[in-house]
Amino acid sequence: MKIPLLSIAVAAVILNVADGYAQKKTYIKVEGTHFVKDGKPYTYIGTNYWYGALLASKKYGDRERLLRELDLMKSNGIDNLRILAGADGGTYDYTVSPALQTAQGKYDVELFDGLDFLLSQMEKRNMYAVLYLTNNWEWSGGMSQYLEWNGYGKIPNPNIKPNTWPQFMDFTKQFYSCDPCKTGFENHIRYVLGRTNAYTKKKYTEDPAIMAWQLANEPRIFSVDNEAAFTEWLNKTVVFIHKLDKNHLVSTGSEGKAGSNDDLETFARTHNNPGIDYLTMHIWPKNWGWFKAEDAENTLPIAESKALEYINGHVAVAKKLGKPIVIEEFGLPRANESLLPGTSTASRDAFYEVFFKRLAESKKAGETLAGINFWGFGGEGKAVNPTGKWNKGDAPTTDPPQEPQGLNSVFSTDASTLKLIKQYNNQLQ
Repeated sequence: MKIPLLSIAVAAVILNVADGYAQKKTYIKVEGTHFVKDGKPYTYIGTNYWYGALLASKKYGDRERLLRELDLMKSNGIDNLRILAGADGGTYDYTVSPALQTAQGKYDVELFDGLDFLLSQMEKRNMYAVLYLTNNWEWSGGMSQYLEWNGYGKIPNPNIKPNTWPQFMDFTKQFYSCDPCKTGFENHIRYVLGRTNAYTKKKYTEDPAIMAWQLANEPRIFSVDNEAAFTEWLNKTVVFIHKLDKNHLVSTGSEGKAGSNDDLETFARTHNNPGIDYLTMHIWPKNWGWFKAEDAENTLPIAESKALEYINGHVAVAKKLGKPIVIEEFGLPRANESLLPGTSTASRDAFYEVFFKRLAESKKAGETLAGINFWGFGGEGKAVNPTGKWNKGDAPTTDPPQEPQGLNSVFSTDASTLKLIKQYNNQLQ
């Protein structure tokens, strides 16, 4: 049967609408201390989804699960995802495997294809990605892997005895004075930013599905004597990214005070750079001793109070520097640190709401707090081992490989948490 050309054209429009292409998307920009999307203020409650490119891989992942999770997040107003774009090495226990960068300058094309697919699907849903390019911590290789690649010895993985966390930190701080390491990382940045998406045919530097490039996950100064080397690296890398990409924002991925020798003035000093488009902070009440799951009733109010104090101090720094700031990591275990979906999230929901209310207040008052990414969305993932340890081939949750899987994950079945997120995202529109 011959189909009229007009009918074909109408059908094409319908398909495009159904596929999510009817709505054009523009780059996220910064105006003063606020984000702007399509000429309007953009304030958001998003999430961490570090494993997105791995899940999106045709070879290693589960694309049907990915699409269900993207749809669920979008239906709850979650349109901003913080994603890892740089797992390195992948040869050790407790690290992400397979890795994107298998050896310095060598890449797994299947994982790049996964990142392409993820970004293409996010574009269809009018979602935005914050892509961090390396990691301070061992769980994705990161800076310590660059050191190993360049002759500094084997990574003293703190998850494997007799290695310790102080030993690992002393090792990793050397990255900022390791010239071949920094050159290797610059080459990685150049390679990622030089890519063209296989699905959309757009250059990464011209892809509106990307909101920002982030130097690293939680880059830390580590010691007073390391501040100069850290700041020099940070400033040079920010300039380098902006030189390669004129369209996207750049941030550092800092924890804030916790990554700045526990000093807000140091955080402000090291981030007083016009090329840093917005600031970030991370808050971990369990890790910092504020919250104990076995005594949630008494310690939750302490965690809430200290979190607000931490937020307000960083908002003041952002105001002083004239930049927006995002709380891009915070989390809390479910009841009794259970790893299982269906366990009570009452304490977590209460903790989350403190952040959501603070963001809503900031928007109303015109303050600098402009966004939140909770940690994190575990979707349909689950702990398959009694200890919760993540192994290669396991369905990922948002918990990194060295942590019990499910510990800080918001699962697709966490109805009360998702309802709360949707409620506040609706208020922020």
